[in-house]
Amino acid sequence: MTSPLLKILPSTLPDYLPARMVNEFVYCPRLFFYEFVEGIFRESADTIEGGHQHKRVDKEGAALPRPAELPDDLKTHAITLSSESLHVIAKIDLLQITAGAAIPVDYKHGRPRELESGLEMWPSDRVQLALQAMLLRENGYTCNEAIVYYAATKQRVRLAIDDALISETIAAVNSAWVTAQNGVIPPPLVDSPKCPGCSLAPICLPEETNALLHSETSEPDRQLTLFDPSGIPRKPPRPDVRRLVTPRDELRAAYINTPGLRVGKSGDVLQVKEKETLRQEIRLNEINQLNIMGNIQVSTQAIQSLTQAEIPVCYFSQGGWFYGITQGLSTKNVFLRKAQFKFAEEDWFCLRLARKLVAGKIRNHRTMLMRNHDEPPTLVLDQMKTMIARAEEAVSLEELLGIEGNGARLYFGEFNAMLKADDPTAASTEFSFDFQSRNRRPPRDPVNALLSLAYSMLAKDLTIACYAVGFDPMIGFYHQPRFGRPALALDLMEPFRPLIAESAVLQAINTRMITPRNFIQAGNAVALTPDGRKAFYNAYESRMDSLVSHPLFDYRLS
Repeated sequence: MTSPLLKILPSTLPDYLPARMVNEFVYCPRLFFYEFVEGIFRESADTIEGGHQHKRVDKEGAALPRPAELPDDLKTHAITLSSESLHVIAKIDLLQITAGAAIPVDYKHGRPRELESGLEMWPSDRVQLALQAMLLRENGYTCNEAIVYYAATKQRVRLAIDDALISETIAAVNSAWVTAQNGVIPPPLVDSPKCPGCSLAPICLPEETNALLHSETSEPDRQLTLFDPSGIPRKPPRPDVRRLVTPRDELRAAYINTPGLRVGKSGDVLQVKEKETLRQEIRLNEINQLNIMGNIQVSTQAIQSLTQAEIPVCYFSQGGWFYGITQGLSTKNVFLRKAQFKFAEEDWFCLRLARKLVAGKIRNHRTMLMRNHDEPPTLVLDQMKTMIARAEEAVSLEELLGIEGNGARLYFGEFNAMLKADDPTAASTEFSFDFQSRNRRPPRDPVNALLSLAYSMLAKDLTIACYAVGFDPMIGFYHQPRFGRPALALDLMEPFRPLIAESAVLQAINTRMITPRNFIQAGNAVALTPDGRKAFYNAYESRMDSLVSHPLFDYRLS
């Protein structure tokens, strides 16, 4: 035969490598790492169409007889075989038995490779089919050829199974296991035609990653903010970055806001009911998160479908306090979390990252004042600039906490001047948008009520982001771990508080999306009415959906 397979059975990875993943590895090692190691997958038009084409062959057919009992002619579907020597498992779409020999047939969505010599399988398909043939042989069946049916052209391409192909396949399996066990993501492909059609391109960002890796002008240690300190967007490090991501995600966040509602499921649709009356239907393929505000029931069937679709369910109190998330098992990369835990114990790393976060927060606070204050005081701007420099040179986390607190004092001391809603109806209510100072737990005026809700929603979104890429949101670097606190999400919030949360509050007040009539007194706390919460959710999501220029690559995105 050929050289033996490397004996790699990593305890943190599955015992068997799916043949489909070996196909992905040959196609693109980085794509393989995302899907097999990190468990990240996104649908695209091609994957959805391919799934529909596979429905017929995915139904299990007749049981496969033992090798000695094979008839001369047989066809059966969805046969799963594994190999103890290769540590590979494969599901064969269609297995033909002809004259006692087995022929695996695989269905592919695309078209065959066209060469001067004729049609040929793509290299990734060759390896996948060779693996299926090798599994058949190991289980005692005769297999000398394999077939791929390409649906786009409705053509079959045959593949002879020889020693050279088997050697090539074993080498690919070895390399795939080594890549998975190392836990280091491979670099992206360079100028590859595979990237524009890849469903993971918005996650992989091959062009951007390569530009940062090879650009002599990139500044990896510089705080990545939406605004340059001078107010001028930074130039991209390389002018020929292909745009592979859409400006915004078409999926939307759903908010269930009325106490007493129940969320159930019918097919791929969530049904929101009040007692037995249907109030709303929400298609699963149109949302990226479901937010439950207060006492609302969600059925087990709905939660199962949401987690299977990797749509997080986020729970809040009626007042907007963020309780937690129900999330599917969407990430598998333990290597990333091991590295996170390791660096969270390193004081030098925590300080280095914390400096960036605090400096970015104060820098963006300063920019907010310059852009929204009628007459920003020069003294305050100068003092905030000094705080930025001090944050970048702080020698301890304790010092950073003091610098951050001083920066917040300067900023919130001028926050009221950014509120420009002179509402004539305010005189007829007991509330007004007169911000004096930051207060919380509970907020005691309308502006603080909005800020607290905005920060809670931002913490929710960044907790989801941590889970989405495989981080543990409870282990932070600037915010030290505390029972029940998503410290990493709070870390990431710092530079985004002004850009998202506070911007949403200013927009809601200054455009009169929220008025004093949208608030109620509850003890010593001030809270939003149901209509007020609904209006603010719209303001927040509108801010999240706003397009800005990327600070390095200069294209527009949300």
